[in-house]
Amino acid sequence: MASEPKTLQEAIIYFADYANCKAFMIGLRWPKGVVKCPRCQSAKIFWIEKERVWKCYGKHDHAKFSLKTGTIMEDSPIGLDKWLTALWLIVNCKNGISSCEVARDLGITQKSAWFLDHRIRMSLHSGSIEKASGHVEADETFVGGKARNMHVAQRRRRITGTGGKDKTPVLGIVERGGKVRTVVVPDRKKKTLQAEVRKHVEAGSALYTDFLLSYEGLEGDYAHQVIDHAVAYVDGNVHTNTIENFWALLKRGIAGTYVSVEPFHLFRYLDEQAFRYNNRNDMSDFDRFKLAASQMVGKRLTWNEATGKNHEPETYPN
Repeated sequence: MASEPKTLQEAIIYFADYANCKAFMIGLRWPKGVVKCPRCQSAKIFWIEKERVWKCYGKHDHAKFSLKTGTIMEDSPIGLDKWLTALWLIVNCKNGISSCEVARDLGITQKSAWFLDHRIRMSLHSGSIEKASGHVEADETFVGGKARNMHVAQRRRRITGTGGKDKTPVLGIVERGGKVRTVVVPDRKKKTLQAEVRKHVEAGSALYTDFLLSYEGLEGDYAHQVIDHAVAYVDGNVHTNTIENFWALLKRGIAGTYVSVEPFHLFRYLDEQAFRYNNRNDMSDFDRFKLAASQMVGKRLTWNEATGKNHEPETYPN
């Protein structure tokens, strides 16, 4: 790229030119140029300038493919300039950006912006199998909309108890000096939390949690130390301040930007916040944007999946 954009204003101007969008996407997906069909790997392809697609003479039903084919943008009528601008906003706005704002900024409907946002959030999920190690903090929290921000009818439907009864429990695990990972869980029982800790934390690591009894029994696999928040929040190296800081950022975004998040969609908002948190240091806005764009390939989210029509209530995606 001859002159990569450094600010949102520069990005909007840069990607308004389709030639720049094309060069950027080809650089991410096909560093050696578009020489094969992404569907059948046939080399018998040619570029149709008027339609902005390639045509493949391989043996398959879909002869044409574009820069969006094989990405979360596939089959979207929204232009690349708007997709890339939305991606820049989502990964670089510290507290996130609502679909209403995206709709106004891009000149599309709120419904289209909402679907676009969720597809981008899906691409931000890292799916790393590498476990956290060293000094690791684990903590759980409840996430849910504040009653005062809800319509009366919605409040009556969703708020039926006190405390965390009508909120969604989330477990967070962060490696000090490293990355955070989050999991939406069905409850805070010992079996549930300890299974997730063992899944995401390397055995032998120093593990720090609060005084929740569900963490009892982890001493056999970890150097487990507990901080009782009824007594103190820090005791030397024993604290959960790092993960508490992440929760503060998450809830600030949800309360201030999204107001209320349905439990089924919560894991996508967690992925969005975790991406920004994990890539907040030593990265420019463009570097963060480019990393996110590279993760758009090979993923797909349909409308039915996004709206929960294929969702089973007992399933907790992670």
